[in-house]
Amino acid sequence: MTALRKRAIVSLRSAPSLPGHVRIQHDPVRQAFAVLSPEKVFWPNEISLDILRRCDGQSTVDRIIAGLAADYDADPEDVAADVIAFLQEWSDKLLVKL
Repeated sequence: MTALRKRAIVSLRSAPSLPGHVRIQHDPVRQAFAVLSPEKVFWPNEISLDILRRCDGQSTVDRIIAGLAADYDADPEDVAADVIAFLQEWSDKLLVKL
């Protein structure tokens, strides 16, 4: 019998990080950054990459949202919805630890 993994849910107090099997690497041929995991390659856009770089296991989601809102001169509430949705999707794919 296979045990099911309990789904982690993003909260403002979560301190996301990249698991050991996931890394960000620059591809000089494409002049772009890729997110590499076993047998998968993802090509995040600039904002997604900015979110992932802040996933250091120390910064909370709340702090990540505040930093992005300041950097992009955006409303924190608008940023929050996008960041939480992004982190939840990537957590569900086992590409971000919460």
